[in-house]
Amino acid sequence: MSFEVIDVKDLQANPWKMIGDEWMLITAEKAGKVNTMTASWGGVGIMWGKTVATVYIRPQRYTKEFVDAGSSFTLSFFGGREKKAMGHLGSVSGRDESDKIVNAGLHITEVDGQPSFEEAELVLVCRKLYAQEMKPDCFFGSEEIEKWYPDKDFHTMYIAEIVKAYQKN
Repeated sequence: MSFEVIDVKDLQANPWKMIGDEWMLITAEKAGKVNTMTASWGGVGIMWGKTVATVYIRPQRYTKEFVDAGSSFTLSFFGGREKKAMGHLGSVSGRDESDKIVNAGLHITEVDGQPSFEEAELVLVCRKLYAQEMKPDCFFGSEEIEKWYPDKDFHTMYIAEIVKAYQKN
């Protein structure tokens, strides 16, 4: 199977289900090597007149180095399939397991010159526009800090333009 370019504004998908329930892979390349991580936090919308995706990556995640190194990354969605593989990719670091993608049973492919996966149903190619580390003094209460950041490892928020969307045909 191959991918076809679609207009991201034509998607009829539910982002709460796609991201929060089914998860996504954030994938980037650095110095010829690909790394990915599973994410269940993020969003899509309009910012600065552009279609954008927002993702959040903790500082200790190896994939952050890859996202920071380049100007683009991909978001891959599997329609609820590949949860076992995504569970593996979210719990094992590429620092410790060099073949974690192979070990998860997924196959890397290129979409618009960016790494993604043959098994994906939808791929969003994203160009970074903005990044900022979340700061404790910007929270309006302490509940989220206490629950989600006991180690003070605040996410970096990335806003990225969705430059192309590809759907499995």
